[in-house]
Amino acid sequence: MTTAPLLRVLGVGLGVRPVRLRRPFRFGAVTLTASPELYVHATVEVAGRGTADGHAAEMMVPKWFDKRSDRSRADNVRDLASSIARAGDAYAGDAPATPFGLHGRHYAALMQAGARDGATELSSAYGQAVLDRAVLDAACRVLGVSFFEAARRNLLGLVDTGLAPDLHGHDWNGWLAARVPPRSIAVRHTVGMLDALDGDEGLAAEIARQGLTHFKIKLGGDPATDMARLDAVLDVLDASAPGHRYTLDGNEQYADPAALAELLARLATLPEARRNALLYLEQPMPREQSLAGPVPATGVPLLMDEADGTLASFAQGAALGWRGVSSKGCKGLYKAIVNRARCDRLNDGTPGRCFMSAEDLTCQAGLGVQQDLALVALLGLAHSERNGHHYGDGFNGAPMAEQQAFAAAHPDLYVEGDDGRPRLRIANGRLAIDSLDAPGYAHVADPDRSALRPLADAPTLV
Repeated sequence: MTTAPLLRVLGVGLGVRPVRLRRPFRFGAVTLTASPELYVHATVEVAGRGTADGHAAEMMVPKWFDKRSDRSRADNVRDLASSIARAGDAYAGDAPATPFGLHGRHYAALMQAGARDGATELSSAYGQAVLDRAVLDAACRVLGVSFFEAARRNLLGLVDTGLAPDLHGHDWNGWLAARVPPRSIAVRHTVGMLDALDGDEGLAAEIARQGLTHFKIKLGGDPATDMARLDAVLDVLDASAPGHRYTLDGNEQYADPAALAELLARLATLPEARRNALLYLEQPMPREQSLAGPVPATGVPLLMDEADGTLASFAQGAALGWRGVSSKGCKGLYKAIVNRARCDRLNDGTPGRCFMSAEDLTCQAGLGVQQDLALVALLGLAHSERNGHHYGDGFNGAPMAEQQAFAAAHPDLYVEGDDGRPRLRIANGRLAIDSLDAPGYAHVADPDRSALRPLADAPTLV
């Protein structure tokens, strides 16, 4: 049972902001240099309490949601734009529901609509993933509570649902009440395939400036090349960040089982200290292969990322031997919460069997990174991949007044850079997040909606 408020979405506004990266980001077979960032605005009425506006933002990164070779980057972004437009049409003017109830009411129909249009599961789910945050932000503002308090009191409205039958009987009220977010989160720094290892902009310099302790290293699909790159990166980490921990990300590049077997065999020959520092291998094989049968025996846990396309995916994957699943704002806050609860249930009697990680889709400064960090904190995850600040350029494209408003509202999270513009404040490898615990979903300042471009422009910004 839940005492979550009933709400109505009175209107939804959509816009985009062009983001050009300050350095190329190579992941898998893709080099990213530019992407639109989606901004969603929702006006929400909470029964008997009032009305407020809520906001959310998320990157529309091409060739992550959909890696099919016959789909262009513009095609990818069109699918994401269609997804959010459909979600907005479904939510606006609909009958009252709790925040999670609204999500559940439309989930199946929106996923089916995306599939009919030829979109992937991740693309089809994108619209709800972003809109749900804006709706919850507005509800929290009406009620005068932070995201963390709303979760503790289950004002989200999480209940038993046919969307997650494996969690039947889960005590959502008790489980959410026990969530205690940390005051800071360790940054897991992304090392892209084109990133320099030395020099002023190299990995060693980043470690010296920010005190980094956790790292994510991108792979490209060729075992020999990947291991040579890994050895070079680990040489830097051993020298510059003793006691570090790292993860590997295959980005679906190991479609050939023989190549994956070779990679795993080579990883097994790493010196003991380097093997012990490796936490998990993320999504080595393509999503289409990930649920086709039992995963191969490995000496390192495998984590689902792109294969986590639906609310049922991780339940299916865990039964096949996948041990981990990622939280990512672009995949949805309710999916992340459900999967985190699944980990606890799967670990009952078998501690450590399953786990959740926090991964990044180049979340930009402001709404995107703040709402993602708040979700990571709620889930109790000790470290989170962060790369939007590394490849992006601060509040990329935002008016200076907006940048200054966010920096003033969240002084623990931002610091003035050498160019006079606010940047993420990473100290001793960590981000302080106390200021996110304020009424609303992890922000006090709002984006400047007048500075956004129409959603229809999004496919032209890649």
